[in-house]
This record gives sequence, C-alpha cells and structure tokens, in this order.
Amino acid sequence: MEEQYCFISDSSIRTLLSGMNVNNSTEGQVLRCAEVIRQGGVCVFPTETYYGLAVDPFNEVALHVLFQVKGRPELKPVLLLVADRNQLKMVTASVPQVAIELMDRFWPGPLTLVLPARPELSPYITGNTGTVGVRLSPHPVAAALLKTCGIPLTATSANKSNGKPAVTVGEARSIFGSQVHCVLDGGRSPGKTGSTLVGFQQGKVVCIREGSVPFPDILQAVRQVE
Repeated sequence: MEEQYCFISDSSIRTLLSGMNVNNSTEGQVLRCAEVIRQGGVCVFPTETYYGLAVDPFNEVALHVLFQVKGRPELKPVLLLVADRNQLKMVTASVPQVAIELMDRFWPGPLTLVLPARPELSPYITGNTGTVGVRLSPHPVAAALLKTCGIPLTATSANKSNGKPAVTVGEARSIFGSQVHCVLDGGRSPGKTGSTLVGFQQGKVVCIREGSVPFPDILQAVRQVE
C-alpha cells in the first residue's frame, strides 16, 4: 500500500470534527488518515507523549504490517488508545473499580491501564498475556482521529524496535520513509517520556513501567478514594 490520502466526504464526521480543537487543515488530514486506517494502512499520528503508529487493532493483516514496519518482536504487547470509556468494552473483558477511580483522576492523560482483554483480541495486541493496555489521550489531534475512526487504535511509539521515538513529523518520515501510508502532523510532541503503565493484582495497583505520571501520585490517588 503506497502512501496516499483518500478524502472522505462524510458530513457527520465533519460536524464531529468542527466541535473539536482542530483547524480546517488538520481536519482534512484526519479524514484522509482515518480512511487509510480503514483500508488497513499504518498512520503516524501525534500523542501527548511521542508520535505513534496507528492501525486498526481488529485487522490482523494491518497488525502484521505494523510489526514488520517497527521490526517489533512478536508477542510483545501493543498499547491501544480509546476515544472514550465506552470503547473499553470493545477490547476489555472487565474493568476493576480501582481502574475506574484512576480514570476519573488521570484520564485523559499519559496513564496506561493494563486490563483483562477480550478473548478474541489479537495476540499481536495482548502478547498472549490475556491483558490489554489502554489509555485516553488528551492530544486534540489524536482524539479527533480516534473519534473519526470510531474504534480503538494502536498507539505503539513511532520508532524502530528499541530505537528513539519520533517527536516530530520530520523524525517519523526519516525513520519510516514510504513504510507508512499516511502522516498526521500535530506539531512537536513533548517527547520527554512515555506513559506510565499500571496493572492490577488482587485489587491492588502495581507499576509495570514508570512514565509521565509519577507512581507515588497514582498510589496517593488510590489511597484517597479507598
């Protein structure tokens, strides 16, 4: 699939985007990239941490291409973004109460919650762990893309496996060239660190990866709601 921009003439999507914090130029980019993703393509897009690579997580062929593009080892889980909490039911089997409390405190934001996955979710996403990492991004361009697509999207960082993630469109193009099928420009991303990953064991919050949200803040939030 060559890099392309297939324009969508969908008035309902345009109405949706007009209410979000995106300008007319970005609106057109979002519409085109959403169509590329629907066709099974790989899209570079901005988040509140780094640029990411978005594909349809329910398209096994697109997931395979994503892993090839990144040179990512199989069975290494891929994180997802959701447009809103309602989309959690598309990828998660259950959501513990403590996770809901953390969503109330830290979403949208760079906190990824590792939750029980729906059994039909691809092993490309779960890494055969039975879990899936999800978060809600505050980045307006990422939010617009997710709303337009209407499904969760992969959000693995825009880099080759073990390489430095891209923080600008120029860096992403330098890394991937024609291996990706569309690029959504959202300006420079913060690029300081990735999202914090937390999981849940027997009702307790555990830190899987330190990131943008300090783990002590997460523990403090949990203590405050207990």
